[in-house]
Amino acid sequence: MHICFFGAWDPDYPRSSIIKAGLEACGAEVSACWLPPGYKFWLRYPRLLARSWSACRRADVLFVPEFRQKDVPLAALAARLYGLRLVHDPLASRYETKIVDWRRKPPSSWQARWNRRIDRLSFKLPDLILADTASHAGYYQAEFGLSAAKTAVLPVGYDDRLFSPRTVPAGPPEADAFTVLFIGSFLPLHGVDTIVRAAGLVARRDGAVRFRLVGQGQTFDRALRLAAELGLNNISFDGWAALTDFPLMISRADVCLGIFGRTEKTARVVPHKIFQAMGSARPVITARTPAAQEFFTHGQNIFLCEPPLAETLAEAILKLKSDSRLRKRIASNGLELVREKYSTAALGRALLNILAARFRFKASGRT
Repeated sequence: MHICFFGAWDPDYPRSSIIKAGLEACGAEVSACWLPPGYKFWLRYPRLLARSWSACRRADVLFVPEFRQKDVPLAALAARLYGLRLVHDPLASRYETKIVDWRRKPPSSWQARWNRRIDRLSFKLPDLILADTASHAGYYQAEFGLSAAKTAVLPVGYDDRLFSPRTVPAGPPEADAFTVLFIGSFLPLHGVDTIVRAAGLVARRDGAVRFRLVGQGQTFDRALRLAAELGLNNISFDGWAALTDFPLMISRADVCLGIFGRTEKTARVVPHKIFQAMGSARPVITARTPAAQEFFTHGQNIFLCEPPLAETLAEAILKLKSDSRLRKRIASNGLELVREKYSTAALGRALLNILAARFRFKASGRT
């Protein structure tokens, strides 16, 4: 089967990078009709269309990667020209992300209406829409009037070429502390304020626990102010780091954190950071959500927190600190699970199976 990635996506973003590597690992032919992100559509469209003949004409499927809703109309034209199937992997709705989750503009604004129109068109035109969870697929179906047959679930998983169990070299004296690690872009769905409040609760009971928050983003300044208001000295804000630095950070942590937001989107996603930590054999704590429960089981391969999340997160951290056998069991079971179902090759195989079933393809091409 030949899949052509189409659009102006970021090739270093984990979602598309993992899918591409997984497809190649499973023997699929992969090509690209690509431009770097940043081109305005009146420059991007003619250049992509000019490149489409050599890149797309031998393909079976045009694949539009994450966040490229604006490239779907052109991809639909190219798919029609060359007789191809069109698959879009949005990863998130533009309207929900920008207007509901980030609250950049009010729902009544023209920007909100514009983003909703882009979403509707980009979800209507493809032959198949991928979702990272069944919860997200259900949202797409309800929001955009899609049939169940037009959606399929492909979890985000993790890149096992980068994240794996490793022996950690000796660190500075403070490395002896029990380290709780969060890595993220400080989106509202991450619930970093909950993590900061949990750090305050833990500090009252155990001074040996250190919280390390890596990343920067929308709620970063608010989290800094909250930590200062609470007078916390058991938490550090380390700013952003490269993806290639994550494996060592994760391996040095005793516990890794998922997401604890209170937005509707929080309930529908399971981010890369959870799979990455599991693939590094670290125990993970995250909020109990419908999406998390699609993949994981509390107490076996993950630790799930109930509301009120600051209090239950603090309790979970102290529980795992005091119970090394539980930590090791969750980490070991989590590693076994993600290696089998959510590694690079496993996701490539899952996507090929989806395409074969939906479009009646053989592994070697069209029927």
